[in-house]
Amino acid sequence: MKTRFKILALVFLISITACELDEKPTGFYSEDNFYKTEADADAAVNYAYDALTFLEYSRSIFYLGDLTTEESYTKSDEAIDNQNLDKWNVSTFINNGMLTNFFKYTYIAINRANAVLKNVPAGTYDQSIKDKFMGEAYFLRAWNYYNLVKAFGIVPIHTSLVETLDQTSAPMAQNLDEIYDLIISDCTQAIELLEINQALGRADKAAAQALLAKVYLTIASSKEHNVSLYTQMNKDVSTMYQLAAKNAAEVLKNQNVYGFETNLIEIYNVNKPQGRENIFLLSMDRSGSIEGDYSKISKLFIPYIDGATIYLKNPDNTLTKSHDGWSVFQTNIEFYNSFDNLDKRKTELFVTKTYNEQGILTAEFPGTIPFPFSRKYIDPDFIGDKTSTKPFLIRFSEVALIYAEAAGPTNDAYSYLNYIRNRAGLGDAAPGLSINDFRIAILKERSWELALEGNRLYDLRRFNKVVEIVPNAAGLSDDQVNFYPIPQTEINLNPGL
Repeated sequence: MKTRFKILALVFLISITACELDEKPTGFYSEDNFYKTEADADAAVNYAYDALTFLEYSRSIFYLGDLTTEESYTKSDEAIDNQNLDKWNVSTFINNGMLTNFFKYTYIAINRANAVLKNVPAGTYDQSIKDKFMGEAYFLRAWNYYNLVKAFGIVPIHTSLVETLDQTSAPMAQNLDEIYDLIISDCTQAIELLEINQALGRADKAAAQALLAKVYLTIASSKEHNVSLYTQMNKDVSTMYQLAAKNAAEVLKNQNVYGFETNLIEIYNVNKPQGRENIFLLSMDRSGSIEGDYSKISKLFIPYIDGATIYLKNPDNTLTKSHDGWSVFQTNIEFYNSFDNLDKRKTELFVTKTYNEQGILTAEFPGTIPFPFSRKYIDPDFIGDKTSTKPFLIRFSEVALIYAEAAGPTNDAYSYLNYIRNRAGLGDAAPGLSINDFRIAILKERSWELALEGNRLYDLRRFNKVVEIVPNAAGLSDDQVNFYPIPQTEINLNPGL
């Protein structure tokens, strides 16, 4: 179980870019009495990871990445800020609470990573341990800036620890190059410092390589498809694709630890979080004492049926127990119908019927079940509302699709794409596709393979297809949909913005 580290030395309760402080930051330990031991530094690194589990951060993965797409919509009595995201009411976005909190907590996470980078080198323990902690901190800083740039475009950059109130304001980056150069540098340093070492809730070399591949692919496809701001970047599209393929290949070729699961449902087995597919997951466990340590993510995806325990039928006709939920992310039936009827990602990973403990049908879609719901987030050992369900941040299958898209229609790329399709019960992709048609085929495949995992909006953005594909975004400009605005509270508080 992950515990939330309550270390006064690290209480950086600052939005970092500018958010208001409820109290003057005091009680910081000095460098003379903290970070000196391996245990101190390990606690600080865990504290940096811990920021990713804030509700305002972990849930935003789905609110920003899926709710704003054609994959899902939300219930009529959901919070108004979330309804506005779903409906693309862009005039409200500058004051949207979900966007404001996402912005705020991402910078809190960055500040915690900066604290590790500043203080660990002075520690009195083995250099190999320092390298691991520093590598993880570089990864985390890159991860958080990548999330920011995908969401908001040009944002402020903090590369040093914020310790006083006058350090919280920072000017905007000059352009996307400045932000991406920092992300690329941090990923590169993480790769150099880390080794392959799968650990729940922690990043290793494979995670850093996969992140760097994602970064290069985002730059390449965004610039190729004339996404605003990316067109001005000093980056060559072909080179970016080559580097994306190179870094993805580094992950794919080393399958001693990571690799494909042959069984789709097994990928999402909540009791096997260190399965071969899972390169980077958050550490959230049903035994935790506060939300964030444990998870209620499953509640977001499961509909309210009758307020009771439900049972899902597995492909082998055994049953899996679950609670019902809050009906927050309601699967769009048009998206559900976009799957081939033989696709196991439809027949096995979406639920249309529930049963009682004796296997007797109790509800179905259409009918008592209001929408087909994802079984990617199911915990049969839930404790009340407490579960161990987690966001799937980096999966091996996504890395394979990154490689295929970046490499183009080569034999290897087709091989990875076809493995994923064949595992889902489908035939091979159409042979002999042009490079453009092949990449469009990958985009479609990602929509099915990574459904409701927080990726869809960013895929549509880098292909400049939000307006074309998302019904609620129809009539908006590309600039309105390709970046969220910097929150107004940040603008009010930070003169640098």
